[in-house]
Amino acid sequence: MDAGPDELRATTADAFVYAYAMLFNYKTLYEQAVDETFPGYVGGFGRFRHYDRVYTPADTDIVTANNDTPYSWAWLDLRAEPWVLTVPPVPGDRYVTFQWFDLFTYNFAYAGVLSTGRAGGRYLFAGPGWDGDVPEGIDGVFRSETEFIGCLGRTGLDGPDDLANVEALQEQYGLAPRHAVAGTEPPPPAPAVDWPVWDEQRALSREFIAYLNFLLQFCQPPDPSERELMARFARAGIGPGWSFDAGSLTDEQRAALDAGVEDGHRRLTDSIHATHSSVGLFGSRASLGQDYLRRATAAAMGIYGNNVEEAIYIGWHADEQGRPLTGGDSYTVHFPADRLPPVKLFWSITMYALPSRLLVDNPIDRYSIGDRTEGLVFGPDGSLTLTVQHDEPSAPEERANWLPAPAGPFTAIFRLYGPEPSVIDGTWQEPPMTSRTRSPGG
Repeated sequence: MDAGPDELRATTADAFVYAYAMLFNYKTLYEQAVDETFPGYVGGFGRFRHYDRVYTPADTDIVTANNDTPYSWAWLDLRAEPWVLTVPPVPGDRYVTFQWFDLFTYNFAYAGVLSTGRAGGRYLFAGPGWDGDVPEGIDGVFRSETEFIGCLGRTGLDGPDDLANVEALQEQYGLAPRHAVAGTEPPPPAPAVDWPVWDEQRALSREFIAYLNFLLQFCQPPDPSERELMARFARAGIGPGWSFDAGSLTDEQRAALDAGVEDGHRRLTDSIHATHSSVGLFGSRASLGQDYLRRATAAAMGIYGNNVEEAIYIGWHADEQGRPLTGGDSYTVHFPADRLPPVKLFWSITMYALPSRLLVDNPIDRYSIGDRTEGLVFGPDGSLTLTVQHDEPSAPEERANWLPAPAGPFTAIFRLYGPEPSVIDGTWQEPPMTSRTRSPGG
């Protein structure tokens, strides 16, 4: 390491923020595509794992998972050749989307009803170094700047009776290597990868550098906007494929690394507390630029969030008085008749316990509530009032509109799928979560 203690601390803080989203993306990749013992293992690279249900508290792959659309997960290795996604025609008003993200967690491609239409098609995904021929019959080509990519497919589900229709559609989603589509001989296989075991405690310490160095070798060449940044990182021992051995460092260097990691954690925590909407949080490299803190915040609050054209996510962390939400209190969310959520598709509010940000077990197995929830009770004027609390309400109309909360701290995420322009530009604002049990000064 060429950097002195002060420079090393500052660079480490910047590098931790830069790496954070990549680290937790790697967590998902490792668990789903490498670790065969993990319950959410998809079967390796180049295949879909379809869920015929929405996520429940038993699913812990990712934080703030939605409870609206059965997932279809896949990971692709683009080193040897591109891969082709086949999307069938999507009938009616069903929501289907395939979100593609790279190792940085940038959303670099979409295929689905809001992006490529309902007619279906075949789309080729190529890595940074590929310059071959595109097979006939391909409707679009997407280029990734990293050699490994992930896909999170979402298929709209309209209640338990609709599961068979979802399964029939999922069976038509296809992934195939380019040579199989083109009818040519397969290329030589890419070298085997020595995947580092995921250890979250290690990844959130100075050892994050080892994970970052491993991942950077699959992100070459660096984007032109990051050449100077990578040169600065190199002075702190960060580079593609480089080894990292904290034991070989001096006490002063290790202390500087540890202080830098603490600084990075603090920046991220402050950013999370100040963030309440997904607008501007998820997107491509072009849309996010070099705001790596925003990228890290997105991963911490809800990794793999959609671009605003697909969905907007709004988080309630506090009541109307700014007090943290807790299941020991009772809250309402009130939508006047002329201020119901403006969406092209549907909306939901999902409950998550803190600090885990996982779904919450409850006696009625309701993890979210929204416009597709059966039996919602609207007011005589067409307004809608939801009840959010731990204990089951006694009034029938409140039970019908009840989103169960844990006994302790929680956060709730408001998802608007296919948001209208008034949501995107901020003309429409979500109502507060209003406390019914605490006095204004309580």
